[in-house]
Amino acid sequence: MPRPIFARIHLDSIRENIAFVRRAAASSRVWAVIKANAYGHGIGRIHPALGEADGIALLDLDEAVRVRELGWTKPVLLLEGIFDARDVEVADRHRLTVTVHCYEQLDLLDASTPRQPVDIQLKMNSGMNRLGFRPDAFTRAWQRASGMASAGKIGKIGLMSHFANADDGGIDWQIDEFDAATRDLPGTRSLANSAAVLWHPRAHRDWVRPGTILYGASPTGSARHIAGLPLRAAMTLSSRIIGVQSLAPGETIGYGRTFTADRAMRIGVVACGYADGYPRHAPAGTPVVVDGVRTRLVGRVSMDMLTVDLTPCPAAGIGSSVQLWGDQVRVDEVAEPAGTIGYELMCALARRVPVEVDAPVAAHPRAEA
Repeated sequence: MPRPIFARIHLDSIRENIAFVRRAAASSRVWAVIKANAYGHGIGRIHPALGEADGIALLDLDEAVRVRELGWTKPVLLLEGIFDARDVEVADRHRLTVTVHCYEQLDLLDASTPRQPVDIQLKMNSGMNRLGFRPDAFTRAWQRASGMASAGKIGKIGLMSHFANADDGGIDWQIDEFDAATRDLPGTRSLANSAAVLWHPRAHRDWVRPGTILYGASPTGSARHIAGLPLRAAMTLSSRIIGVQSLAPGETIGYGRTFTADRAMRIGVVACGYADGYPRHAPAGTPVVVDGVRTRLVGRVSMDMLTVDLTPCPAAGIGSSVQLWGDQVRVDEVAEPAGTIGYELMCALARRVPVEVDAPVAAHPRAEA
């Protein structure tokens, strides 16, 4: 039989998280952000759960085509836009909405002969300083796009920006920049990422763009900040105990001998390691659930195994169930002590981990990484 490790994707959790976003930003339409293969959950796997979203937003052109092939007929937004003339052809053929953040992308659209005008989201750099036109150049960029709309190259022109610190600080300064620069411009507005959906209602414009909260993870990387919110984990990573060791006081565990027993202990060996996507730098004390009982990681995570303290669960032994993250241990509780965020762990789930889906899908979920 295969190693006793698998991930399960919960479609009802994604549906309920979308419903929560709709309640939190009741006056806005929802772009469901499914970049990075739906944050590691698999676009083909979660597609059936996205029906209540108004549109899908992602980065990769091939993933956008995949969404259309799966039967999605609502808007699809390319968050980084187009990179060459062939991308314009694909966007035209599959009716994709294209983010435009520089004049070079306007040039590509201007040089094209689309069968129908291509809808765009004109992006402002309101302070993030990654992509977008600066506020003092935004009207000129909009005027260029508007002229191309008159020529039949561009369709609807939406206006968007992205926040630098909606997860841990004020964003009014960016909203003020955006509002001042777009005051006299028509078009829908889209500002709010996951953190702004939760904590900054002023940013709830025509469209919101939730990403990580659709999968039940915290925008800040800390589970404390979403405690009490009805966000449900969309992915559970589970395994089993495959070995048990009894340690005497003073004995050590694993590579580097980083953990020393201060008393007699039973240690469970779990079939999960960093080659499965569990963070190698997770320290002793990182929470793990064995047979429904919360315990802790001890010793260094190795490629294929990790070790846990069985003191709180004395009846546990070989074959006992283990939840690495999910509804009993939030992914952020694993990521934060390891110095990373839940996004990374979900996206880093290894190809060798079998994936199951808790509701039927049209495609074959195990075939998709």
